[in-house]
Amino acid sequence: MNLSARLQTAVAQGHARVTASALGPWQSAVVRIGFAFTWLLFLVREWPHRRELYGPDGPWNWDMAARLIDGNRAFSVLMWSDSVVWFEVVYALAIASSALLLLGWRTRTMSVLFMLGVLSLQNRSVFVGDGGDNLVHLMAMYLALTRCGQVWSLDARRAARQADRERPPRDVTGVVLWAVTGAALLWAQLCTDARLFLTADGPLPGVGWATVLWGLWIVQAGWWFVKRYAPGEPRTVLDALANVAHNGALLVIMAEVCLLYASAGWYKVQGSRWQDGTALYYPLHLDYFSPWPALADMFAASGTLVMVLTYGTVIAQVAFPFTLLNRRVKNVMLVLLMLEHLGIAVLLGLPFFSLAAIAADAVFLPTGFLRWAGARLGRARDRVAARAVWLPGQRTRGSAEESPAGTLVR
Repeated sequence: MNLSARLQTAVAQGHARVTASALGPWQSAVVRIGFAFTWLLFLVREWPHRRELYGPDGPWNWDMAARLIDGNRAFSVLMWSDSVVWFEVVYALAIASSALLLLGWRTRTMSVLFMLGVLSLQNRSVFVGDGGDNLVHLMAMYLALTRCGQVWSLDARRAARQADRERPPRDVTGVVLWAVTGAALLWAQLCTDARLFLTADGPLPGVGWATVLWGLWIVQAGWWFVKRYAPGEPRTVLDALANVAHNGALLVIMAEVCLLYASAGWYKVQGSRWQDGTALYYPLHLDYFSPWPALADMFAASGTLVMVLTYGTVIAQVAFPFTLLNRRVKNVMLVLLMLEHLGIAVLLGLPFFSLAAIAADAVFLPTGFLRWAGARLGRARDRVAARAVWLPGQRTRGSAEESPAGTLVR
C-alpha cells in the first residue's frame, strides 16, 4: 500500500471515529459533575453573602456594572433589571441548574442554563473570585456543546429504560421545558433591554447571543422532531453533527488544560523567586492565604521542603503537556498535579480554585479507571439502597420476635 492510500485510509478511519460516536463519555461526565459541583458548592456557601457579592448591596453596584458591560459587551442577565426580586430569581435558577446538571437531568437544556448562570453572575461582578472562576467560565461554555450526559446521569438511566421501545415516548417533560425556555427567551427579547442581537455582542465575532440562544432552542426542537418522526437518515445526520461538536469541544477542553499548565509553568520559570526555590515561602506567610497558620508555619520552617515543592510545581506544570505522549507517565503526572491542587486547597485556602482545576484535569483520566470507579460506586450505592429498603410483613425466622414489623433486605 502506497503512502497516498495509507493517508486516505487514515483519514477515512478518523472521519468515521469522529462522526460515529461521542468520544470520552466518562471523561465528559466527570468534567460535568466536577464543574457543576464546584459552582453549586460556591453558590451555596456564598448564599448569606450573595447580595454583597453579585447583588444590589455590593460595592460594585448595578450602575457601575452596567457601564462596564456597555464597554466590554459581556453577557449578564442580571443587567436586564436592577430589581432585587430579579436578582434572587437568577441566583436561585443558577443553583437549580447546577444541581440538575450535576445529576444529569436534561443535560442539553441544563448545560445551557448552567452556562448562562455562570456568565451572568461572574460578569456582574468581575472583581470577585480567583483563577478558579476563569476555569468555570470557560468550561461552562464548552460543556454546552458536549454530550456530557451519556453516562452517570439521570438522562442515561432514562435512555436505558426506553432502549427496548420501538418508538420513543412523547416526552411531555421535555416539551414543557422547551416551551417554558422559549417563552422566557421571547420575553427577554421583547420586554427587556437584554441586548440580544443577531450579529453583535455575542460569544464569537459576527454571532450575537440571540443567534446562539435561539439557535440552540430551535435545534432542540428539531432534535425532538427527528427523533420521534424521522428516525432514519435524518437522525443519523444529527447524531453525526452532535458527535462532531462534542468531540471538538472535548478537544478544546484538553487543549485549554495543556495551555493552562504550559503558560503557568513557563511564566513561573521567568520569576526569580521560582528560580531560587523560595516562591512558596511567601504566600505561606500571607494572612489571606493562611487558613491554618500552624500548618503553614510547619511547612515554611523547612527550607528543603519549600525548595522541593517550589521546583516540583514548576517541573510538573511545564512537563505535563509533554507527558501526554506516554500514557503511564501522564497518569503519574496527573496524580501529582491533583495532589498539588489538594495542597493548594488546604495550605492556601483556595478550595474552589482547586476543585475547578481537578475537574479540568479529570478530562485526562484513563477510561479504565473511570469505569472501575463507577462500578465500585455503583455497587456501594446498591448495597446502601438494599439496606435502606424496608419491606413490611417480611420476617426471618431468627428475628421474627425481635423485629415484628419487618426486616431489612440485605
